[in-house]
This record gives sequence, C-alpha cells and structure tokens, in this order.
Amino acid sequence: MNKSELIDAVAASADIPKAVAGRALDAVIESITDALKNGDSVVLVGFGTFAVKERAARTGRNPQTGKPIEIDAAKIPGFKPGKALKDAVN
Repeated sequence: MNKSELIDAVAASADIPKAVAGRALDAVIESITDALKNGDSVVLVGFGTFAVKERAARTGRNPQTGKPIEIDAAKIPGFKPGKALKDAVN
C-alpha cells in the first residue's frame, strides 16, 4: 500500500473527503517527524513506538577496493511494533 492508497482507505473508513484525509495523514507524519527531530519518542498504544536509535561509529569495507573505511555514528529513526499489531499480523 502506498500513500495515495492509504489516503483512499482512511477517507473511506472515516467517511471524509480524500483531500481532508490527505491533510490529516500529512499532519500525522509531520508531527511524528518533529517529535523524532526533538529526540522524543511517539508511542501509539496497540500500534507501536517510533523512536530515535543511536548507531555507533564503526569500520566498514569498500566493496570495490576492499579497503577499510570509517562509518560515522548516526541517529536513525526506528519503529518497534506493539503487541496488538504483532497479534494482528500473525
């Protein structure tokens, strides 16, 4: 399912116009992004948790030359599914 299909599904489920569903989805995504930028986590009970994870610096290898390269530490967004979501999928 892509973004436009998700907007269609939300519009049909909530009985609202597609334009309103699109703006609502964009607002949710923007809010989650802003919270992660600020270092906060977003917990949606029954769905899951969005959080920023720290990835340590490490040594990698250039696949073309085989020479070692240093990979910088990074902050990456992560998602941990909740129990209800896991149960729904299984």
